[in-house]
Amino acid sequence: MAKDWTPSSWRAKPVMQMPDYPDPAALAETEKRLASFPPLVFAGEARKLTRALGEVAEGRAFLLQGGDCAESFAEHGADNIRDFFRAFLQMAIVLTFAGAQPVVKVGRIAGQFAKPRSSDTETKDGQTLPAYRGDIVNGIEFDAASRIPNPERQIMAYRQSAATLNLLRAFAQGGYANLDNVHQWMLGFVAGSPEAERYRALADKISETMGFMRAIGIDAENHPSLRETDFFTSHEALLLGYEEAMTRVDSTSGDWYSTSGHMIWIGDRTRQLDHAHVEFCRGVKNPLGLKCGPSSDPDDLIRLIDRLNPENKAGRLTLITRFGHERVEECLPKLIRAVEREGRKVVWSCDPMHGNTITLNRYKTRPFERILAEVEAFFEVHRAEGTHPGGIHIEMTGKDVTECTGGARPILAEDLSDRYHTHCDPRLNANQALELAFLVAELLKKDHAAAEMKVKAAG
Repeated sequence: MAKDWTPSSWRAKPVMQMPDYPDPAALAETEKRLASFPPLVFAGEARKLTRALGEVAEGRAFLLQGGDCAESFAEHGADNIRDFFRAFLQMAIVLTFAGAQPVVKVGRIAGQFAKPRSSDTETKDGQTLPAYRGDIVNGIEFDAASRIPNPERQIMAYRQSAATLNLLRAFAQGGYANLDNVHQWMLGFVAGSPEAERYRALADKISETMGFMRAIGIDAENHPSLRETDFFTSHEALLLGYEEAMTRVDSTSGDWYSTSGHMIWIGDRTRQLDHAHVEFCRGVKNPLGLKCGPSSDPDDLIRLIDRLNPENKAGRLTLITRFGHERVEECLPKLIRAVEREGRKVVWSCDPMHGNTITLNRYKTRPFERILAEVEAFFEVHRAEGTHPGGIHIEMTGKDVTECTGGARPILAEDLSDRYHTHCDPRLNANQALELAFLVAELLKKDHAAAEMKVKAAG
């Protein structure tokens, strides 16, 4: 166990981005109830994800992490979860085929309810109320009653997470992810797009390969990896009282794990070395993420890495970079060089969403071309530095929303109002997410070819 650490030691540290609950006694009672509830995930699953991310850190796998900006109680339903999972599987199969290496699949789901805010308040039509901090804290409706932080919402978030995990496990292990179903993962509204034709061509190749494998005695019945997949969950560990209540000792190892999700991350606004979020995360054994923005300093980053991963274990820590498409070449190389110089083992992942948010027609949006530009710059910098571009971290949905502009089936500024459903930040729809997967696949192929040439030249 981390030195001088307990699940509650964060309470003695300065804390940011936490709601101000008006009834501390009710909050304490809710956290006590949560502490008695069954875990949502298990320590062995979290260890399995750490091992998989260790392969990413060593350059032998790729991380696909994505899902909702902020899950909501109102939109929870089996169809939404299924459509997200279908879109995610499509992206993963495209990346696996292109990169010729495993893709580690981690959803922003079953726990992604809390959101950091740039301001504690929000003003509309002359009225100022507390900011919406996600459904686990308060309501999105702009009225005084809805915006009061309510601890009972944590119980609702727990129950929704449990139901979501139950369905995701059924999809991942119950046959839905069978590669024989690769054609059936196509979402209806994507069917007429350019990406649909590319995906069908890829699915045909996979089906042909599956037919050959069956002919020689390799099928989904005797090789479970063809019909099942590992799918993990993740969220930002923002609401620390909830995380503490969900933290349990693993009976086999004696280590502490946050059982709210397989992977948790620290946001760009809460990564202060001596503050509460870093203090909490350093003591749990889950794989961790750390968001790195334009203000990230190389020396501070090394100190954070050493605090969060003192054993320098591959797979323990993923650095999720979010600079904005115009600042990658300015900000990323100095961080990579510091990490390489100090010999620290990390996964490098690109979040091309958060640094590329603009406002059009009074809607927050993210232009697809800027998202792609950040991913391309991320790959180019890693190629130049000789390091592994380990993954992407995106906000996406399986629904036909109009929240991010651009793409092969372009969404224009005037289209944003058509189906703008997000509770917080704009998400890629399934069509845009699949297009991004194909574009990332091309980058992976390029890196793969360069690596093979390097090996041949050395030999």
